[in-house]
Amino acid sequence: MERFFRLRELGTNVRTEIMAGLTTFMTMAYILAVNPGILSGAGLDFYSVFLATALAAGIFTIAMGLFVNFPVAVAPGMGLNAYFAATILASSATDTPISPAMGLTAVFISGIIFIILTVTQVRQMLLVAVPDSLKHAITVGIGLFITIIGLKGSGILTIAVETTQDVPAGTYTNLLGFESVIHLGDFADRGMLLTIIGVLLIACLMVMRVPGAILFGIVLTTVIAAFTGDINTSSLENATWIPDFGQLNFWHFDFKGVLEVGLISVILTFTFVELFDTFGTLVGTANRAGVMKNPEEGKKTVGKAMFVDAVAVSGGAMLGTSTVTAFVESSSGIAQGGRSGLTAVTTGVCFLLALFLAPVVALVPAAATNAALIIVGVLMMQSVKEIDFSDMVYAIPAFLTITLMPFTYNIANGISFGIVFYVLLAALANISGRAEKKYSIHWLMWVLAILIVLRYAFLGGH
Repeated sequence: MERFFRLRELGTNVRTEIMAGLTTFMTMAYILAVNPGILSGAGLDFYSVFLATALAAGIFTIAMGLFVNFPVAVAPGMGLNAYFAATILASSATDTPISPAMGLTAVFISGIIFIILTVTQVRQMLLVAVPDSLKHAITVGIGLFITIIGLKGSGILTIAVETTQDVPAGTYTNLLGFESVIHLGDFADRGMLLTIIGVLLIACLMVMRVPGAILFGIVLTTVIAAFTGDINTSSLENATWIPDFGQLNFWHFDFKGVLEVGLISVILTFTFVELFDTFGTLVGTANRAGVMKNPEEGKKTVGKAMFVDAVAVSGGAMLGTSTVTAFVESSSGIAQGGRSGLTAVTTGVCFLLALFLAPVVALVPAAATNAALIIVGVLMMQSVKEIDFSDMVYAIPAFLTITLMPFTYNIANGISFGIVFYVLLAALANISGRAEKKYSIHWLMWVLAILIVLRYAFLGGH
């Protein structure tokens, strides 16, 4: 084991690696409850998604450890699973509803595109093309998008659009002619109160630097819900602790439906968002693990990690879950001393063992998972400090990217506006000659901007 994972060369040992792997698992195990909770709301079966989540995280994290010797874990990504669910739910009110099978097909196709982009090195070119400010803005925007989902799902935030026609005198109306659209929820709602308690618990644990704070916060919130009677114990009735793989949504695809509905923009969004999300995570964790000290070696390692990650996207869709991606929580294991693939293998094995805990995971109330969503938004918000808001060429596109994602409830809108505005503002600054510096506009950014404009011109906001 020491020879296979090059432990001595990397300055680590078996005990350190196993402890690091357990730490990583504890910090990201919340996905076992959160992912089924989100995707079941979009029409997929809770238990089927749980199986897919545990299997995908286990299999591909182990692959990351064995084939790349890299201490990074993968699992269905936050933000992309929310986008998956929101796309399906939003389509239900249209003439061309998108089924869960179509959504999984879109994820599978995006994974194939991702593999091709990785093998042909185009992926690296895209990463050079998009400015860092937009990459960080995408992360922040997704964080706010996730937070909105948690706030709305918990009842802390309520949305009610009502026309002000024939409104009684004295009723508050805003300048748009609507009654107050966004409200704070009712504190008499126990689910809302339980979510607030969950946020507070996780926050306190994080302040005290407790490893696995999100997971422990979910567990403590669930315990409180059990005492208050706000928990569904039906999962324990006739519970089977042996995984029933017969309920796995394996190869649950609808290629014909995707072609008929036309999910090109959705597929591209999955590909585009995953591209930057994974890049930031892999490079960031590689730096923390010391892999990038040798640039040539680091580039090879990250390249191989990108390939495993790309395969995991399609592999996860085959198993029945939304986009699988590298988890930034892997940095917790690295902080504990994880330096080799043994850390990832340990984490992956833990996810496979979690397959036997399905009845327990099903006990977790929505309030606990909503609390986790809100806190994950906090973690993703940290990237905002990397954006130079003193430079309007960077600030305005980044701001539009960040705000349009949650406020239009669509990740693609934020990315699209960010790209178009950056190209236009950077070009104007360069042409006017009044800018203090020349702004780089990669030719691929022009291509993307033109495609985005054409997309909105012919398809509108759909």
